[in-house]
Amino acid sequence: MEAENKLISKKELLAKYGISYGSLYRWKRKGLIPDEWFIRKATVTGQETFFPEDLICERMERIMATKEDVLLDELAAAFSGEEKNDQSIMVETAYGKHVYKVSDIRKITFTSGDRKTDLTKQIMGIVKEDKT
Repeated sequence: MEAENKLISKKELLAKYGISYGSLYRWKRKGLIPDEWFIRKATVTGQETFFPEDLICERMERIMATKEDVLLDELAAAFSGEEKNDQSIMVETAYGKHVYKVSDIRKITFTSGDRKTDLTKQIMGIVKEDKT
């Protein structure tokens, strides 16, 4: 797995930042952590939750650094404002909808058999046209 797509498990995240399960989900409910960052995957021990490591660690560090000085609701409003100013791409499948912030997207690849086609430039071209 490429470093930019690396995932961190919920268990690893809680241990790394010394927070409780309850705190993590309270922050999710308050909008500090986007729902789409909670990636549920089947594992040999059942279903586990993972996060995009670079995104969640950056967010956790921001939360941890400011939670003593700023109310969580104020912090959530600040994060929400950041997200409102960002464009997103929605992928709808038979399993539901997933929304990705354009600023979070690193690469978009179409795969057919052994062939892989990078669509990043084409999609980002559409995004750029929409901004003008």
